[in-house]
Amino acid sequence: MYGQVYGCCIHGIEGVVVEIEADLARGLPQIHLVGLPDSAVRESIDRIRAAIKNTGYRFPQERVTINLAPADLRKEGTAFDLAIAAGVLLASGEVKADVSRTMFIGELSLDGKVRPVPGVLPMAAAAKQAGFKRVILPAENAAEAGLISGIEIVPIRSLEHLRAMEADGSLPKPLGGEDSAQRNGLFSVHLQYSLSTAADDAQAIETPDIDYGDVQGQHQAKRAAMIAAAGRHHMLLIGPPGSGKTMIARRLPSILPPMSEEEALEVMKIYSVTGRLHANGRMMRQRPFRAPHHTISPAGLIGGSASPKPGEVSLSHHGVLFLDELPEFSRSTLEVLRQPIEDGIVTIGRARAICTFPTKFLLVAAMNPCPCGFSGSTSSKRACTCPSYRKEQYISRISGPLLDRIDLHVEVPYIEYAELSGDAGRSLTSAAMREMIAAAEQRQASRYREKTIRCNGDLRGEALRKYCKISKEAGEMLQEYYEALGLSIRAHDRILKIARTIADLDDHEQIDTAHLAEAIQYRALDIPLVNG
Repeated sequence: MYGQVYGCCIHGIEGVVVEIEADLARGLPQIHLVGLPDSAVRESIDRIRAAIKNTGYRFPQERVTINLAPADLRKEGTAFDLAIAAGVLLASGEVKADVSRTMFIGELSLDGKVRPVPGVLPMAAAAKQAGFKRVILPAENAAEAGLISGIEIVPIRSLEHLRAMEADGSLPKPLGGEDSAQRNGLFSVHLQYSLSTAADDAQAIETPDIDYGDVQGQHQAKRAAMIAAAGRHHMLLIGPPGSGKTMIARRLPSILPPMSEEEALEVMKIYSVTGRLHANGRMMRQRPFRAPHHTISPAGLIGGSASPKPGEVSLSHHGVLFLDELPEFSRSTLEVLRQPIEDGIVTIGRARAICTFPTKFLLVAAMNPCPCGFSGSTSSKRACTCPSYRKEQYISRISGPLLDRIDLHVEVPYIEYAELSGDAGRSLTSAAMREMIAAAEQRQASRYREKTIRCNGDLRGEALRKYCKISKEAGEMLQEYYEALGLSIRAHDRILKIARTIADLDDHEQIDTAHLAEAIQYRALDIPLVNG
């Protein structure tokens, strides 16, 4: 006797359809599981046997062989429990249905309850892409899977519900005696985001928890934050303790536009496979903000483990990655940021698998100008006590290649008491900044409408030369600066991209000397700071 069902596993952040075959043959009653299962999948056999018996089914007393295909792909996790149990029940004749267009996802407890599993969102997306009609899964995962439209989501709470499966593989509603309110919540799961109005989304963005209006003074830093958000330029904030660096960085999501549906699905897949997604049937609209501690390991930052999982750079995809006290991170940890910053992806190779994760984040870092933090202070109460060689050592903790990849180097000085006690700077709120950023983004969208480029920060090679047209005077200024400081080609290109964004904010098609001069002032670390 033979039964065939379909389950799903995760590779990277995408679901991979797995065919599960169950064969019953004469012989000693034992179970053989083949197809490169990991220890969690092998252990599932005892759970499945108990769950089948404890929900009133007969477990076959024959030799049971279960195959997971494709056999060259390692199968991990507990999401195969329900699918393997369904395959055994089909092979033994306990369940009679055509499940060729049905996918089963879920973990089983010993009493047959169906428990939630991580990664359901990409699994449901893979089922839809493969042409499946429905997905049977744990009730707790229904809202998450329901974000994928165009496929029927059937939540169940117990293995015994498969007894009610009809000939075409469908299940009647309700199951398990849920009341009407629960039925509406469990069996009518749709993409609620598509029903929300633009006004709802606008209100969610117009009422952030934090606002740049709270930041007193720091006009240049707020201007730099606006440039970073408008063109997706990485930013480093340099200033003494208590000057407002963290405050400025944490408010950056309040001026970024909401994620598109495509961006939200990408981010939610990442959070789903890591078990961090708490779906309520709505798309994530707020961009992620991640702020790992400086003791984080390289694997924690870019992802890793024996079976590669997304790290902080992927969890901040389409959002902000904030690294506070940048020189305190280990050198090896900071150096792994090079590929994610440059390519927007990170590839992790392990003996079991090679996975690629998306990493299109906006990097914002903060640091003191020296070990004591008071270099450049004009106050006698806060005079710097660091010798020059200590300043050099401190700044050299961040490698030149990494600094080269950070577009904006922004000084955040102490503010004077007059600024602290007055209303200076408070008029520039997040709402006002969002309005200017939206206009600049509209100009970029119009300019790059036939390209794969999304923003000025993505410009490379020929596209950079084509779209960053500068006046003759601006060109002479850039040449003088380039030759005087011996800039790298990468630093030269980043100055052009910053100037392009500044021109967009000022509604100028051509980059002139004012735009270029402002862009150059945001490259502070191209000039040695250790003499300050």
